[in-house]
Amino acid sequence: MTPLVTAAVLAAAVTHAGWNAIAHRITDKLVGFTLISGGGALTGLALVPFTAVPAAAAWPYLLGSAAVHIAYYALLMRSFRLGDFGQAYPIARGSAPLVVTVFAAVFAHEVPDGWAAAGIALSCAGLTGVALWGLRGRRPDWAAIGAALATGLTIAAYTLVDGLGVRASGSSLGYIAWLMLVQGTVIPAYALHRWRGAFLATVRPFAALGLLGALMSVAAYALVLWAQTRAELAPIAALRESSIIVGAVIGAVFFKERFGAPRIAAAGLLVVGIGLMLRAG
Repeated sequence: MTPLVTAAVLAAAVTHAGWNAIAHRITDKLVGFTLISGGGALTGLALVPFTAVPAAAAWPYLLGSAAVHIAYYALLMRSFRLGDFGQAYPIARGSAPLVVTVFAAVFAHEVPDGWAAAGIALSCAGLTGVALWGLRGRRPDWAAIGAALATGLTIAAYTLVDGLGVRASGSSLGYIAWLMLVQGTVIPAYALHRWRGAFLATVRPFAALGLLGALMSVAAYALVLWAQTRAELAPIAALRESSIIVGAVIGAVFFKERFGAPRIAAAGLLVVGIGLMLRAG
């Protein structure tokens, strides 16, 4: 985890929280994710002529990742419908890093050393603290929690698959371009079938906001995929989920959700964890 890789992943965390907040802000979740995924497909289409085609060994990973991303979008839409942003987003993102650590050890043979393991553990403790703070003082909505946890499992799955795929691709930019193009057509195609002649009228009021979210989504994941060619998967996964802290700030500022001292303490744990991961690098 060099300083450059760390900076790239932290930038990805900020932009990721931003596009998720945009998706939550758009009332009709299908409209929001149609614009975000469709905008991602258009971005991928624009990049394809200028990037290298991923190597043949990368395509099984790329297609598998596209399928997992579609499940991720569907579960994230359900999470945002059922729960508050300050609850759904931290649980979905915070449940992924530990699973990624296990998956990376088993499938990528990346076992973190002592400093990295300690950093991942502290970071996950901080992320868990933010997630639990989102549940304070209320009766648990198990449907919302279940959807968010299932979303976290898809995050862990595509993190591993893409980490292996982008390394086999020979071109991180080519991989992200084709991934965005392949996965980004499914939700807009479904929306086009569902709304038929009313498609443009349905999406037009949110077009600018949704396309901004699409650009942020592509930028966030491109940065992460590049980082995965430079460092191990587990520390990147833990560091990327610092987006939860950014999301908590967004929730407090824009959605009037309380931040609170426990979230500040959780953010402190996350910062210490990042420091340990940098020491390991």
